[in-house]
Amino acid sequence: MKVIIADGSAVVRTILEQGLDAYSDINIISFVSNGKKLIESIEDERPNVIISGLDMSDSSEKENLRLISLEKRLPVILLSDSNNAVENYPNLFLLNKPKLSDYKQDFFDTLVNHLRAAAVSDIKIPSEKASKFKILCIGASTGGPSAVMKVLSSLGSDFPLPILYTQHIDVGADKNMAEWFSSTCHNIKVKLAENAEIAQSGVVYIAPADKHLVIDYVKANGNPVLKLSDEEPERFLRPAVNKLFRSAAKFYKSNCLAVLLTGMGSDGADGCKAVCDNGGWTIAEDKSTCAVFGMPQAAIALGGAREILPLPEISKRILELVGK
Repeated sequence: MKVIIADGSAVVRTILEQGLDAYSDINIISFVSNGKKLIESIEDERPNVIISGLDMSDSSEKENLRLISLEKRLPVILLSDSNNAVENYPNLFLLNKPKLSDYKQDFFDTLVNHLRAAAVSDIKIPSEKASKFKILCIGASTGGPSAVMKVLSSLGSDFPLPILYTQHIDVGADKNMAEWFSSTCHNIKVKLAENAEIAQSGVVYIAPADKHLVIDYVKANGNPVLKLSDEEPERFLRPAVNKLFRSAAKFYKSNCLAVLLTGMGSDGADGCKAVCDNGGWTIAEDKSTCAVFGMPQAAIALGGAREILPLPEISKRILELVGK
């Protein structure tokens, strides 16, 4: 893929060039120091993906980013130390910008995952500005319960959205898991989902074992009505994360926020892609904190991860996205 690097620091541009040289599918075609030069280079070089570390506190640079990502329809990997600095454009991939001493192998592996995801993602131009998120969906498998517990326990006691959670789990273990969550996460209510239940803000609804958890329909006030489905397993899995994510994408479109955590296999990748394709936002757990990287890795490869974050940063980012 053809990549342009934009950063105001010549040192950072050199570090990125040297670090990416080890990846045979990455072809750096140009280096620029500001957004104006970046737009000129785009016209001349016709890149596939942009890596930008430009300062988004500069209003002119924010406008250049809008032009590149929305009007020129180019995916942008934005290296930023402030996730609040930009709009959540559907074709924008955010990655924390490290200190100069932290440009190490793990960072470049994550950056290249972003580049590969961006290269295969479908660039969509939203017909209107995305509205506030109205649903949070979480999917996980191997290592999931402890990872999800860490996320939930950091969301505070007045989280403004319903939370739907699908976890691959054996029959008979779901009730014990729900009780464990309830006894551990004192800040938030956690329960097994029930058929035809109206999901409420600030409550976590877990898919029971051997039942797909999906949204049946949405009430006028925006609350989802849940459905427990006996449909065939998907890729031998029931409940399947894909089923939950796709149903949320269908009903909530750009108002859907989905998080895919540690797990074996590829469940959730198609669902993450559906969320992105409908204008929603997705976060995949970074390899550095996954017990098993299979599910997040599959979503990244499919272009279904808008952000890739280590576990300790995910709850903070969720709160930023929902305006907390």
